[in-house]
Amino acid sequence: MNICLFTKEEIEQPLSLNDERALHIIKILHKKEGDTFAAGIIGGMAGTATITSVQTQKGTSSDGRKTFTKGFLTYTFTPLTDGKPLNPLIMIIGFPRPIQLKRLLRDMAGLGACEIHLTATELGEKSYLKSDLATTDAGYKMLLEGTEQAAGTHVPLLKIHTSLNDCLSELQLARPSLRKIALDNINPAASLCSALAKDPPVTDGRPQTVAAAIGSERGWTNRERALLEQHGFARLGMGNRVLRTETAATVAASLILGAMGALE
Repeated sequence: MNICLFTKEEIEQPLSLNDERALHIIKILHKKEGDTFAAGIIGGMAGTATITSVQTQKGTSSDGRKTFTKGFLTYTFTPLTDGKPLNPLIMIIGFPRPIQLKRLLRDMAGLGACEIHLTATELGEKSYLKSDLATTDAGYKMLLEGTEQAAGTHVPLLKIHTSLNDCLSELQLARPSLRKIALDNINPAASLCSALAKDPPVTDGRPQTVAAAIGSERGWTNRERALLEQHGFARLGMGNRVLRTETAATVAASLILGAMGALE
């Protein structure tokens, strides 16, 4: 956690010492009254928070056997910047195993992708869409963790689709002018590296918005390949090694962001 993030409603409100952010500030950062720490508003400005007081008192469990510390940390917030902007990169990802998805979402947020679209695929495990990451706010929490790790304030958009066709159709309506790339290790037209070198995703000196699609563990079916091509996706490869979905997503995102100049 390289920045402590708060909602608009929370900012400058007393923070319970049992809150994980307060625990991080006091026990990990070893901050005390008068010290500062990096803070920001989710979806808003980043800046510096100054601790004005740490009020503690001893509490006792209902059975009287355990004692614990409770209280509040108060602080003031000074906004300094608009926060790190998200990059114009949309990731379309075949729903992976939930344990992989946790890491994947944190990494995509850390890299600053602006949108993550998780979709069911023909070869993917359908039960994954019933996991907590798909049915609760657990996925958003992973994105928030990645945003905090990257010292950002803007959290990527997360959407879940029940089919690749629904996902691509929605994106086509909402963002018709995307640069579209589908990663595939079966008969790709070219390598991702060579395609980006030949035609970088930059227009008039500004990064072009790119949508990159990556299949689930067993990849795309021929029907999905045809569907991707119908929607204007160029099928590109990343070598002859078969990568995990989370690894492929991180590598592809890094290469694309590098080509658009976002990592300079």
